[in-house]
Amino acid sequence: MRLHPRMSRRQLIRSMAAGSIALAGIPILGACTTTSRDDDEDAVTDPSRDDSTDDAETTDTSGNNDESIGGQVTLYSGRGQDLVQPVLDQFSEQTGIEVRVRYGDTAEMAAAILEEGSNTPADIFYGQDAGGLGALALEGMARKIPDSSLDLVDSRFKSRDGLWIGSSGRARTVIYDTNQLDEGDLPGSILDYADPQWENMLGWAPTNGSFQAWVTALRVIEGDDVAREWLEDVHALNPLVYEGNTPIVNAAIAGEVPAGFVNHYYLYRFQEEAGGDVGAENYFFRDGDIGGLINVAGMAILEPSGNVEQAEMLVEFLLQREAQEYFATETYEYPLAGGIDPAADIPGLNELETPDIDLSNLEDLEGTLALLQEVGLI
Repeated sequence: MRLHPRMSRRQLIRSMAAGSIALAGIPILGACTTTSRDDDEDAVTDPSRDDSTDDAETTDTSGNNDESIGGQVTLYSGRGQDLVQPVLDQFSEQTGIEVRVRYGDTAEMAAAILEEGSNTPADIFYGQDAGGLGALALEGMARKIPDSSLDLVDSRFKSRDGLWIGSSGRARTVIYDTNQLDEGDLPGSILDYADPQWENMLGWAPTNGSFQAWVTALRVIEGDDVAREWLEDVHALNPLVYEGNTPIVNAAIAGEVPAGFVNHYYLYRFQEEAGGDVGAENYFFRDGDIGGLINVAGMAILEPSGNVEQAEMLVEFLLQREAQEYFATETYEYPLAGGIDPAADIPGLNELETPDIDLSNLEDLEGTLALLQEVGLI
């Protein structure tokens, strides 16, 4: 079986945005605070805001800092508002630069930028995975990030060409219900979950950006034939389908599903809210298995940006100690700069035996979407 021919840009846009709210209906928001925590992949917008991009209401945060350079920067964020906005507010307070944000999921935001092209009002794309960042770089929409920022992050977590940079890391894991499974029940390789013994026991989110980036990594390391076979075999096991990581973790905690494929940090948020054990644990893959991919949330400064200085300042700010500590202690991700350790009980990056892969090679989102469509998962 062969993949469909390479999709055109507009076909990619339609595929990426399928099932999502209309791109034109996603408002740009000024600096604001929120009261709920959104899943990265299920980011929402404030329905009380006007849908007009040009006339969107904003909050002026400049004028209170003698050293501020002022101005504004527009961010298209595939990260959830409640996760990102607090650190963006800190940036505005310290620099006097207003941050205007358009929230959606990573695929929606990448698709919007591709459709807008040189007319995009966005200065920065903040994506939840290297695949979305690489897709924009592949289309010539990203400009080189200054060396002063690139030098802060290990080569594993930035574009080989300096066109995007990771601000925080996330490990792929299997969340499992400890009332139904022990760690010893879990296979050492994610490929072994395609076994019939896992029928009706798995949860996954094929439309989720992080899952799609992982499928791209599987294609890069094992090849398209192996990736297709694994997807078809797991699909035949009747897994429960979810929209994102949060509902999978919630389902494992509730005993609805014994095991599911997720990013590592969601579990720790549930534990924080519960004040302790929730009846579920993460399994971190070992021995370089592709199931243990370390992906990034990261930033690309867009080529058409009219606010390059402000954009470069925001990128560098998100790599400084204050922001990196925020990612470690508030979102439970891996800090990638500043020598900061992850939160307690999360294994350090140097403890994980991760697959050997260049994240820049995850740029072929088109091929992954075509494969997922062919298998009937999106």
